[in-house]
Amino acid sequence: MPVIKTANMKLESVVVFCGSKNGQNPNYVKQTTELGKLIALLNLRMVYGGGKAGLMGVIADSVLANGGKVMGVIPKILTEWESQHTGLTELFVVPDMHTRKKMMYEMGDAAIVLPGGFGTLDELFEMLTWNQLKIHDKKIYILNTDGFYNHLRLHLQQLKKEGFLYELPEERIIFCDTPVEIFNKIG
Repeated sequence: MPVIKTANMKLESVVVFCGSKNGQNPNYVKQTTELGKLIALLNLRMVYGGGKAGLMGVIADSVLANGGKVMGVIPKILTEWESQHTGLTELFVVPDMHTRKKMMYEMGDAAIVLPGGFGTLDELFEMLTWNQLKIHDKKIYILNTDGFYNHLRLHLQQLKKEGFLYELPEERIIFCDTPVEIFNKIG
């Protein structure tokens, strides 16, 4: 296991946003599993969307299997779609997606974004918008497994180039290629 610098880490919990599917690349599951193990080993509480399917289930299972604490927040409507995880440390069923996102943001000290679909992108961009509006100032770490988010990185550079951003994306978003790199940059 690579060395992780944690001397300056001031985190108690991290919010993880990821897909309710595994995706086609087996490295998504591999790095998600590794991230879950690191979260547990660093004694951080993980807050996530509460589902048991896809990368959501992989990250929760990995944190729990390594002795960590997992808090899920799932809207009532998604208990039918994603089948909430039943083995979590805590699970909150909330009325809607807005309540879910707000609660998740408030419970985490930083956000980690893994590969995912529309919901993951929605959560990422809402966090970025809230950062811009100074609703919060939490850093966002993107796990760019095998270049999954390279196109997003290019699009953010285009937004900057065309003058649509109030601050540089690098002030809020940190792209990382491995789970260990995330915690080395946090630390």
